[in-house]
Amino acid sequence: MAQLHAISSCSSSRISLLSSAQAEWPVRRKKISCVKRPCSFQEAGAVSSGFLGHLSIHHSLHQAPSSRTKAILNVLSSEKDGGLTSPGTTENGRGLRGQLKKVVLAYSGGLDTSVIVPWLRENYGCDVVCFTADVGQGDMEMEGLERKAKASGACQLVVKDLKEEFVRDFIFPCLRAGAVYERKYLLGTSMARPVIAKAMVDVAKEVGADAVAHGCTGKGNDQVRFELTFFALNPELNVVAPWREWDIKGREDAIEYAKKHNVPVPVSKKSIYSRDRNLWHLSHEGDILEDPANEPKKEMYMMTVDPEDAPNQPEYVEIGIVAGIPVSLNGKDLSPASLLSALNELGGQHGIGRVDMVENRLVGMKSRGVYETPGGTILYAAVRELESLTLDRETMQFKDTIALKYAELVYAGRWFDPLRESMDAFMENITKTTTGSVTLKLYKGSVTVVSRRSPSSLYREDISSFENGDIYNQADAAGFIRLYGLPTRVRSMLERGI
Repeated sequence: MAQLHAISSCSSSRISLLSSAQAEWPVRRKKISCVKRPCSFQEAGAVSSGFLGHLSIHHSLHQAPSSRTKAILNVLSSEKDGGLTSPGTTENGRGLRGQLKKVVLAYSGGLDTSVIVPWLRENYGCDVVCFTADVGQGDMEMEGLERKAKASGACQLVVKDLKEEFVRDFIFPCLRAGAVYERKYLLGTSMARPVIAKAMVDVAKEVGADAVAHGCTGKGNDQVRFELTFFALNPELNVVAPWREWDIKGREDAIEYAKKHNVPVPVSKKSIYSRDRNLWHLSHEGDILEDPANEPKKEMYMMTVDPEDAPNQPEYVEIGIVAGIPVSLNGKDLSPASLLSALNELGGQHGIGRVDMVENRLVGMKSRGVYETPGGTILYAAVRELESLTLDRETMQFKDTIALKYAELVYAGRWFDPLRESMDAFMENITKTTTGSVTLKLYKGSVTVVSRRSPSSLYREDISSFENGDIYNQADAAGFIRLYGLPTRVRSMLERGI
């Protein structure tokens, strides 16, 4: 169970509100929660901001004849034109775009999410609960979040430590499956989004929210990963995606909006790269990386030293594995998050885990990214190597085949898809005997396997030896080759008219 930390609370009152009339359903007066007074931010009601663009959120203010129909409308309502109410409406505490009671916002404390807080309140007349998930992004990114959230106008901050859950329930299943997207990408961001979105759904239930919001752009993969998780776990939640709705086009627009609404602009220096960090990896995009012909700058990397500057002496590490899941480092049992953290440190010191790739985004475009995954690279090498002892040929080949589909599902945000869950059950079953230890040598950016052991090893020295033995008679190979090569022999005979 993740640790929950809630800060302050939102005050609200009950008012009567008439839903906008739509042709397909009869409407009637219903009570919903609305902001009584804003949370130390601005006066009740909404003021004009100029950001009155098209609204495309999932909403459900129409009174459906059944709860089932209501749920369906919540999921599909974004396909309809218009919004919750007509733009500009401010009566009865509604925002410029409509009315929501309480919104849980995925919050980082940066400029974008700081601006989203007042935008939500202005446009939907709602309380905003900021939610931050600790997935190992580092103490610097977690610093001062309460102050930032309150200054932006949020009435509550909820922080959950998800590191152990993230590694145990999301990273390690992908590791066991051998899931790698497009030959290189170890799915660092792809695995983090569903665990965050899952926690947001939980928090929405805890605080009585009727909507969730995120700060993902309309060009990326993360919007899909967040929203498919919301759909899977609570299809009745409204979803707000400001970057697909507002007129803010970039950093300067966001700063201007923040100043207009008395939101302190975060003073941290704007990185020239777009980065995402968690316990599994650190990604870099943007700036010179947008041209695939450019070599990354040496100073860009943050988790790993340049392999050229790594120690001149190799370091050996032993990974203990039980049923396809890493459990120990150098003979010491560690929790999932602790094990990964320790390997990140070791791998980073030796320049392990750098990947530079051009990938195909889910939305259709190609993008270039550079990833640092030191601990993950070590673990992937260890688990795959142990499987060389414990899996037979047909099983290994089939596992590798469906691992490609597994990775594709995770990349596309379909973590809670029944297909991925079924594939995971298969992976869990066939790796029951993948237990043992693997020793690896870390040296100047490379990971080399030097030893592997398993009590369930299918390798038999008495069979594999070049010496003759009782189990394998080399003379038997002659008949096998004649039978195995029969199709080749028949084709050759046909071509020669024999």
